[in-house]
Amino acid sequence: MCSTEPLNCFPVLMNILSNTFLRLFNSTARFRVWSELFYAGENPELKKDIFFGLFTYLLVLAAGLPPLFAMSNVEDYKVKSTSC
Repeated sequence: MCSTEPLNCFPVLMNILSNTFLRLFNSTARFRVWSELFYAGENPELKKDIFFGLFTYLLVLAAGLPPLFAMSNVEDYKVKSTSC
């Protein structure tokens, strides 16, 4: 009924369960589930926006992490801790 991929199997499972419960309560309504991509074609503008968004995020992350390591080393130096 569905492939082994959880991405495709979960909506089918929810559809089966929902329709079963609707039938148990004598409802005439039914759920219908289908799977499609969010965007059908290649969109270079979207790819560019995603790339620059991730690139900006990584730059901020790269700028913020080294001071954390430096502060840790300074604190270790102040309390004169050593590693084994």
